[in-house]
Amino acid sequence: MTDFSMELSADQVTLREWLHGFALNEMRPIAAEWDEREETPWPFIEEAAKLGVYGLDFMMNAVGDPTGLSMMIALEELAWGDAGLAMSLLGTSLGVAAIVANGTREQQVEWVPQCFGSPGDVKLAAFAVSEPDAGSDVSSLRTRARYDEASDEWVLNGTKTWITNGGIANVHVIVASVDPALGSRGQASFVVPEGTVGLRMGQKFKKMGIRASHTAEVVLEECRVPGRCLLGGKEKLDEKLSRVRDGKRAASQAAMATFEATRPAVGAQALGIARAAYEYALDYAKERKQFGRAIIENQAIAFKLANMKMSIDAARLLVWRAGWMAATGKQFVAGEGSMSKLFAGETAVAVTDEAIQILGGYGYVRDYPVERWHRDAKIYTIFEGTSEIQRLIIARAISGVQIK
Repeated sequence: MTDFSMELSADQVTLREWLHGFALNEMRPIAAEWDEREETPWPFIEEAAKLGVYGLDFMMNAVGDPTGLSMMIALEELAWGDAGLAMSLLGTSLGVAAIVANGTREQQVEWVPQCFGSPGDVKLAAFAVSEPDAGSDVSSLRTRARYDEASDEWVLNGTKTWITNGGIANVHVIVASVDPALGSRGQASFVVPEGTVGLRMGQKFKKMGIRASHTAEVVLEECRVPGRCLLGGKEKLDEKLSRVRDGKRAASQAAMATFEATRPAVGAQALGIARAAYEYALDYAKERKQFGRAIIENQAIAFKLANMKMSIDAARLLVWRAGWMAATGKQFVAGEGSMSKLFAGETAVAVTDEAIQILGGYGYVRDYPVERWHRDAKIYTIFEGTSEIQRLIIARAISGVQIK
């Protein structure tokens, strides 16, 4: 007799069905419009908040699942609806994850609710790490934070780039270098509240995909925040810096603590895009006739679909395993979080590409959604750690060697 089961609980099934309905009825009908508009879909975010899909309660319930699967299920369904619209809801979770990973209990209580706001008064959060000259190389951040002891304030200067909700967020979490000589171990995270003088939006990017999600530069010019906005507190930071200077091992980097927690979630989003494209291509192949028969009756098409389905199911298993490990406190000893994000991201690109091929010319035009899904999928091999970086993390984990 064993307790092992791969069946979802009744609550998880209910969650999946509820969000699938939301994705089908609230996201799919407007996805193409907001992709073309390339603007933050405020009416959609407000409606999601009213329906309970965007907000602190939704996130806490999903994260509170002890199996770790509810969040993975939720993200897959939302991305199945549309990845750009999903990111307009999920971008806030990056800032929240940074606060939870690096902040004190008091800071979490103060700032996390402000990241979401409330129905009728929605708020957004942003997490800012990447810079023009520091993408994958987080240790090379040029944004600086200096402490003004006289006023008990931190002064931030620098430019962040590729920031989801950058410049329009109500709460920004900024990763900055406190001691550049220590590289990534000399960094800390800071909350910049709404209305803080010295933070502004720079260039807004026109993107290939996930275009309903706002992405822009964040410019910090003598941006002053109270001392309490240093996540974790100054005493903890001073202790960490002292340990590093003495040559002792320090806790994980400020940015990496967030990315470690969110990689399976990114994989779940990629999985949703892949599933959407596969399902559409499968239905099309059953209906499309060439030479007097449905194209799925040809091995060339049927085998493509078989491989697509196999890759999607394999990706889901990796995502669910990583989600379960994170929720149950299991250490990622072989880069399991990176495996889930890497495999799911590359699966999304491959599956959407094959979906276009199955639809032929129809797959290449905007009248059909697969070209948008393909554009959306590509970013999942780039943001929150490129595929190359994920392979590096896995290789280091399994070998114990500091591979360059």
